[in-house]
Amino acid sequence: MDVHKKTYAIAAYCDGEIVKKWTTKADPVATAAQLNRYFAGAEIHSAYEAGFSGFKLHRVLSDVGVLSRVIHAASVEVKSNDRVKTDKRDAKKIAEQIAVGKLRAIDVPSEEVEHRRALTRGREQVVERRKAIGNQLKMKLSYLGIDYPDKFKISENFMKWVEKLEINGSHRFAIKELIDAWRQESKRIKRFEQELAKQAANDPLEKIYRSAPGIGAISARTLSNELGNMTRFDNERQLFSTTGLTPGEYSSGDRVRKGHISRQGSSRIRGLLTEVAWRAISEDHSLKAFYKRVAQTRDGKRAIVAVARKLLGRLRYCLKHKVEWKDLAASNVAA
Repeated sequence: MDVHKKTYAIAAYCDGEIVKKWTTKADPVATAAQLNRYFAGAEIHSAYEAGFSGFKLHRVLSDVGVLSRVIHAASVEVKSNDRVKTDKRDAKKIAEQIAVGKLRAIDVPSEEVEHRRALTRGREQVVERRKAIGNQLKMKLSYLGIDYPDKFKISENFMKWVEKLEINGSHRFAIKELIDAWRQESKRIKRFEQELAKQAANDPLEKIYRSAPGIGAISARTLSNELGNMTRFDNERQLFSTTGLTPGEYSSGDRVRKGHISRQGSSRIRGLLTEVAWRAISEDHSLKAFYKRVAQTRDGKRAIVAVARKLLGRLRYCLKHKVEWKDLAASNVAA
C-alpha cells in the first residue's frame, strides 16, 4: 500500500504477478473490509511505509486477520534507472518485495507507549518552536543593526535585555510580539515538564535510567518512552541498529573498512544519546578513559559515538538485570 492523507494506492501480488490494483479512500476500516471481500479465504500480507499516518491502519488490518507490517521507507529497493515515481508504482514495488520476504517490519509501539511518547515528543515540538522564535528575534535585531552580547543565550534574561532597548514604532511592536510568543512557549514547556514529572513518578524504569551518568529528567523520560526496558532487542547489535549508532561498512575482498554511523533508525534517540555521552564523560571516569583511548586513533566525533554505544549497552544490562549504574562494578561488567 502507498498511503497518503486522502487515498491509498493498493497493489495485490500473488503467484508472481500483480492480480489487482486500485485506489481507495484513506479509510482504514473500509480498506480492511475491501481486502477481506476481494480475497475471501486467502492469507493476506500487507505493508506500508511508516510516516505521518501513524499505526491506525496497521492496527485495524491486524484486528481483521491481515498480516500487516509497517516498513521503513529506506528499506524499499529502487532500481538505479527507475526515474518514474507514482503512487501505483510505489504500491507495486512494495507488493513485489513483500512477496519475496525482502521487507522487514519496524517495531510498532502499543497504544499505551504512544500515549506516553506524546508527552516527550510534544515537549520536543514546543522547544523547537520556541527556538525558532528566539532565532527570529535575533534576526530582527541584526536587521536593525543592534549588536547583542555573544554571552547571551536565548533566555528570559535576554528577553528582558531586549525590552530595555530603545526601539520605536512598528519594530517595537513586532519585537514585543516575538517576546510574548517566546514566553508563551516557555509556559507550555513548563506544563509539559509537570506532566512528565507525574509520568516519571509512576515509571518503574525511571530510577535505573536516572542512575546513568549524563542522563537527566528529560533525557530519562525520552529514553524510557522510546526504548522502554529494551527487552524487544535480542542483542546489542539490534539495539544499536535501531538507534542508528551502527558504523557503516565498506568491504571488498580482504579489505574491511568501517565508516560513519549508518544514520538509520531513530534520529531522535541518536541525537539525544550523543548529547548524553558528552555529559557522561565528565561524570564517569571509565567512560572518560574509554573516550580518550578511542580519540587517540580516531577523531573526537567518532569517539563520542563509541561512548554513546557503550553507555547504551551498559544501560541495557542495567535494565535486563534490574540494577542501577553504580552496581555495575559488582556485576562484573567490563569497563
